Amino acid sequence: MAYDFDEVIERRGSWSTRWEKFPEQIIPLWVADTDFRAPPAVLDAIARRAAHGVFGYSAPPAELRDVVVERMQRLYGWRIEPGWVVFVSGVVPGLHLAARHCLRADQHALAPIPVYQHLKRSLELARRANTDVPLVLSNGRWVWDEDALAAAARSNSRLLMLCNPQNPGGTIFTRAELSRLAAFAEKYDLVICSDEIHADILLDEGKPHVPIASVSRETCRRTVTLISPNKAFGFPGAGCAFAIIEDPELRRAFSSDHHATVHDASVFAYEAALAAYRECGGWLEAQLAYLRSNRDLVEKRVASMPGLKMAHVEATYLAWIDASGLGVADPYQHFIKHGVAMSPGAQFGAPGYVRLNFGTRRALLEKALLRMKENS
Repeated sequence: MAYDFDEVIERRGSWSTRWEKFPEQIIPLWVADTDFRAPPAVLDAIARRAAHGVFGYSAPPAELRDVVVERMQRLYGWRIEPGWVVFVSGVVPGLHLAARHCLRADQHALAPIPVYQHLKRSLELARRANTDVPLVLSNGRWVWDEDALAAAARSNSRLLMLCNPQNPGGTIFTRAELSRLAAFAEKYDLVICSDEIHADILLDEGKPHVPIASVSRETCRRTVTLISPNKAFGFPGAGCAFAIIEDPELRRAFSSDHHATVHDASVFAYEAALAAYRECGGWLEAQLAYLRSNRDLVEKRVASMPGLKMAHVEATYLAWIDASGLGVADPYQHFIKHGVAMSPGAQFGAPGYVRLNFGTRRALLEKALLRMKENS
């Protein structure tokens, strides 16, 4: 079946966070959602539930737990139990639950930098002590500085935050890299909170995603793995997420705010997730092929722009662009002034960078890249 990712879909007027923040003359390539219509099977599932007409309180469907269990085994060889799955309304609430309930007020966390801002924000809002551990470029990939990681550990360190695949750098961490990280967590008796929302958005063929919890049974017992179909299948505004937590005490701690400060996912989210995982593999492959071409276009064009450079993007639909060579005080504001809104690098801990979302139709991406070239 053919899918049209070049379709022009007007998002202004639809309450879009991304499209309604800036004036119409600015191309918004910032917050990480795509401009693609959700898969037909997802739309059909939501429509069927809407036609039912009764939208009462809903429990997470047992069949969705079973689909998650089957998916982890099939994709990663990771055997989990249905009871390990804790449904939440999104990965971001899951990060905040982990920061509050898997880490005491007198304990310390380690977090990578640059990183998706909510990993760091969850620790700040929970008022938990934390140390930034730099990622470094090695052979064109953003990876952990393992010496800096070891130096940052304290006697009261308890939580290690991970973003896998990495946002904003686009790295697919290898099994060897994750095994070393897992060994570090075991040595210092750390819980790992791993944001794996981009696990299905793999652009480099032959480079598999490895959930860190699948590295060993010991690692699984100390890990909170946060996953969601929202990002890969295009329904973050109507989606759900889930944590996979083997250890019963860790699972109880993570779940302690259920119905206290965190609400359930909606019935439409459960329907969308089931349809995405059961029926939309072909759509996902087609989207990845389109995103792969967009990624190649961005890398080629950025390489030709004076003052800009970027590492290769292995996963996600996000380009992490080093704009420090432009010689401007604020690259984010510089490009807004010239008609392209990206995410500011300061948000991720790196003020000299911007993050570009290339999950959009190619004609619009071409237009944005032209504006960037003319003003770099």
